[in-house]
Amino acid sequence: MALTRDFKKSVVARVERDPAFAKALLDEAATMFLGGEPETARLILRDLVNATLGFERLAKVTATPSKSLHRMLSPKGNPSMDNLAAIFDAIRKCLKVGLKAHTVNLRKVA
Repeated sequence: MALTRDFKKSVVARVERDPAFAKALLDEAATMFLGGEPETARLILRDLVNATLGFERLAKVTATPSKSLHRMLSPKGNPSMDNLAAIFDAIRKCLKVGLKAHTVNLRKVA
């Protein structure tokens, strides 16, 4: 378990000193979510919330109880699209960035 705590502290420290890293984490969370990996996206979002807004501030911004937000962003969480959009929006505003999605055509390799 100590390794996990050290990793989380490392993420917080890196986000605090490197805005590009924070933006990359947000981009990765969005990419994972849209790419069909919602569990990983939730975990990245959880780490990003801890490193930026914190759950108490996120609760105020989204008008959602902190405990509910913790559950939503857990490995087995199941946030609604509205809640997920509110979380992404709050982090996006905190980091002062925009999000833009684009599609990529994938060809089957025979």
